[in-house]
Amino acid sequence: MSIASKEARETQYWINLLIETDYLNSKELYVETLQKESNELAKLLTSIVKTSQTNK
Repeated sequence: MSIASKEARETQYWINLLIETDYLNSKELYVETLQKESNELAKLLTSIVKTSQTNK
């Protein structure tokens, strides 16, 4: 889960980079959806990792 969390954060980084370089248009619905879903996934995985570390 820790690796998946890191990969999700890296995916967010690349999405943001593509937006900043105007490769993707942040105003398009699919890009907004992609950003929201990747953010939710990163938060979920981070929460799982934190919870599992606390419960050890």
